[in-house]
Amino acid sequence: MNTVADIFAGDVLQKLFPPERADEFFEALFGDASEGAYDIALRFGEHDAGANRLVFYLDLLERPGCCLVCNLTYGLPEVFSRHPIININGLVADIEKKLDGRATCADWSLGTTTQQQKNLHSIPLYITLS
Repeated sequence: MNTVADIFAGDVLQKLFPPERADEFFEALFGDASEGAYDIALRFGEHDAGANRLVFYLDLLERPGCCLVCNLTYGLPEVFSRHPIININGLVADIEKKLDGRATCADWSLGTTTQQQKNLHSIPLYITLS
């Protein structure tokens, strides 16, 4: 039987949250995808069995020649939570499909943006299982 980490390994995360979604987001936001300062990648964090939840991260990766500054990323959890292109509801539904009946995604929330490195900020996605 696959562990949760096995399920969300390899190219599965890129299929769940394709790299071109960042360009689509910036195209909608600014009218030009090249105006975006970062790419967005989905990363699996952990299965917290005690809290009965999955933790993923939306990693914001600074684009070459751009500056990823905190004041641009700290308000993003609220924006991402309701933006139709980022589509967290759809993402969580797709994650649930990958669980293939092992669990149901009962609820989700986005945490606070954290700076991992100068060129990498992360937004946690917490998914409560039932």
